[in-house]
Amino acid sequence: MRVVVLGATGNVGTAVVRRLGDDPHIASVVGVVRRVPSWTPPKTEWASADIGGGDAGAAARSDTEDPAERAVEERLTELFRGADAVVHLAWLMQPMRDPLATWRTNVLGTLRVLRAVAAAEVPALVYASSVGAYAPGPHDRFVDESWPTHGGRPDAAYCREKAYVERLLDGFEHDHPGVRVVRMRPGFLFRRESAGEQRRLFGGPFVPQRLVRPGVVPVVPDLPGLRFQALHTEDAAEAYRLAVLRPVRGAFNLTADPVVDASVLADVLGARVVRLPPGPVRAAAGAAWRLRLVPAPPELLDAFLRLPLMDRGRAERELGWTPRHSSAEALRELLRGLREVAGGPTPPLAATTDGGRAHEIATGVGRRP
Repeated sequence: MRVVVLGATGNVGTAVVRRLGDDPHIASVVGVVRRVPSWTPPKTEWASADIGGGDAGAAARSDTEDPAERAVEERLTELFRGADAVVHLAWLMQPMRDPLATWRTNVLGTLRVLRAVAAAEVPALVYASSVGAYAPGPHDRFVDESWPTHGGRPDAAYCREKAYVERLLDGFEHDHPGVRVVRMRPGFLFRRESAGEQRRLFGGPFVPQRLVRPGVVPVVPDLPGLRFQALHTEDAAEAYRLAVLRPVRGAFNLTADPVVDASVLADVLGARVVRLPPGPVRAAAGAAWRLRLVPAPPELLDAFLRLPLMDRGRAERELGWTPRHSSAEALRELLRGLREVAGGPTPPLAATTDGGRAHEIATGVGRRP
């Protein structure tokens, strides 16, 4: 089999290409990236393409008449031709202060990917959706893949874009019933190598990484709604491998036990739990966002506290998938990576970037990718 992986150098992408390269059923992997790394995993060749190509005006018009738009689509079609499956992991989290930029890559870029899959007659598409695509849900029971996917909050760009792409996939499946479409909906994905990237994306330049260790953080706030699901990235990569190889369709929730709440976080951090009302925490998050101290807006916190808890039963039954790591193990790995200033072998996963934290501050926290 020949598999094309979009977004192959990120947290999930690096794990997926490694897992595919180790599988004897996979003959070759094409990793499609914006920045070609020096790292080369088994059976993998790199190809450069930016699915968010074009300019802001073209993105606002959402047409395909712009030459740059057509060039991106033609490039993707060329790369996809002859592939047995396309794994679409490309997603731009930052700049959260510029939602047009993320929309151009995440939504319009996915539309280009879908058109290229159809034009190249690829038989299977595996797409990285998210728990963030789901509507707000209960915290006292688990929901399956039929739970509505209109996003946790429309004013949170991440949720809005994930939900919109779900609608694009609905239309694509209707128009192209011969293409096997799989939607993976994982919880939060952590591992040691992702620490640098996730600190930059969500924590920002003022997070004291080396102090994130058990016994140093004194308290964990117990907020109403603070219950979420986490998963080790390597376990998610195994689910993607199975989705490529097995004749499955539709959506799959990917989670690990236990559900993470304040008590689990306190155990991981060696801290005590302190019950707090959401109002002051939300106000502090909003102030930090306005002062450019953090790269994530308070609307993302609101959405986070309203996420449903997912049932992974379908993935176990139809994919034959079971996570090998607990959610607490994944969290501990991430914290260890933060303390060690760890990173991975690709530009998105680099432990540090050119200019370091001073560059993050100088360019506007949350204004640049």
